[in-house]
Amino acid sequence: MSGLVLKLAPRERVLINGAVIENGDRRGCVTIVTPSANVLRLRDAIHPEEAKTPVRRLCYAAQLILTGDAEPAEARQQLIPRIEELSHILVDSDSRRLLSQASDALLSEQFYQCLKALRALIPREDRLLSTKA
Repeated sequence: MSGLVLKLAPRERVLINGAVIENGDRRGCVTIVTPSANVLRLRDAIHPEEAKTPVRRLCYAAQLILTGDAEPAEARQQLIPRIEELSHILVDSDSRRLLSQASDALLSEQFYQCLKALRALIPREDRLLSTKA
């Protein structure tokens, strides 16, 4: 059996297709076999007040698709140009690869993969912003 495997800590919460699921008192493992399921670990969620930087704003917008708070087609129209803008700023090959992965995932409606690629840019953005301060 294949799919997304979630290893959950005790009392960890995860959002799956709009439903919040909380693990019990012990560590647990859940396999999501539906390929189009929208999954978000709540510990990884970006709160609106945290979306203050370009990459975090993109992550938050992608996250809204996963939570069902944004229409995928409308969000895609907003995200694609913003990802393109970032590709003019983050010009190193690794950043370009992650941005390309995010775009490809977004266009193929793999919103979790899009968010995952964008989140990988947060440490890089943090380093860049801390050196300019």
